[in-house]
Amino acid sequence: MEEIGVIGAGVMGVGVAHCYALAGYNVILIDIDSEALEHAEKQIFMNARLYSMYNKELGKVSPDEILSNITFTEDLETLGNVNYIIENISEDWEKKKDIYHTLYNICSSTCILAANTSCISISKIASLTKHPENVIGTHYMNPAPLKPAVEVIQGYHTSETTMNKTKELLDSINKNAIIINDFPGFVSNRISHLFMNEAAFVVHDQVADPKSVDAIFKECYSHKMGPLETADLIGIDTVVDSLDILYQSFQDPKFRCCPLLRMMVDQGRLGKKSGEGFYNYSINKVN
Repeated sequence: MEEIGVIGAGVMGVGVAHCYALAGYNVILIDIDSEALEHAEKQIFMNARLYSMYNKELGKVSPDEILSNITFTEDLETLGNVNYIIENISEDWEKKKDIYHTLYNICSSTCILAANTSCISISKIASLTKHPENVIGTHYMNPAPLKPAVEVIQGYHTSETTMNKTKELLDSINKNAIIINDFPGFVSNRISHLFMNEAAFVVHDQVADPKSVDAIFKECYSHKMGPLETADLIGIDTVVDSLDILYQSFQDPKFRCCPLLRMMVDQGRLGKKSGEGFYNYSINKVN
């Protein structure tokens, strides 16, 4: 596989495209929004410079060389001959259905579709395709180029061939595949979203401010990031969508979304990507 398709030029799509372009793959990054693609190109360039300060290995390939390995396009038809596609669109089931129904008519019978989803069941996504054995979950963490592992979810129909090719691909970009079984929320988000949601409730109930909540997790529990910093990094809208999926899937009130999170979405306070969330990032926002 010399060519990788990446659908969605949001926070996760940018990170995933960066990972594969850094490793020398030809990447086709697709989004329906031309402005999102322009922003993605700027963001990858900035991230390449920034991440090299955290990991010298990431600085061995220049930002310009990374970008030269990426084709930015709105045309899904360019994926017709691609054998591995990573889908990163928002946690919206109707949007997922639309994209997989479109891919149904574009992709070859051997093309692997890797869903980089936060909470939606991989088996449910596979039901949208004509070859469910080719569908697998690959949940990359943010920021993807800096994270050493990927949560890999095996759906009910996922074949051994699909699993092995995915592990080989991840190994080629120096990512450890942690394999788990399919269930909404998987391991990471089924647990992490409880932390973020309850942290939001603590702020909502005026028990503590965001900085104090995160300080307790970092200074008392030795977490690298607090739950509210993490929510800002992921995107508050994405957190809300994921909590709604978890609530619908389990019908368990522990996943009931904090009203503060919904209010923040209505206010456009989506975290780092909007310049403001629980914290203010407007100084660092990319125009």
